[in-house]
Amino acid sequence: MTKVPSLNYEQVINALRRDGWVLIRQKGSHIRLQKRAYDEVLKITIPAHRPLKRSTLAHILKQARLSIAAFEKLL
Repeated sequence: MTKVPSLNYEQVINALRRDGWVLIRQKGSHIRLQKRAYDEVLKITIPAHRPLKRSTLAHILKQARLSIAAFEKLL
């Protein structure tokens, strides 16, 4: 099993944007992204932390429906 990397929020957002996620808004230290997938709109919120906790990143990847291996290819 691959370990979730420890990254800054900018790195996570850049990788997700390569996967088709669009930055919608930022309110305080929370950044909102969304992506259209077939008949639904996926939305995730990323806290602007350096670095993101690994558990937080794991939860973000689960919401984004990305495996750790697929996410690492986007980095």
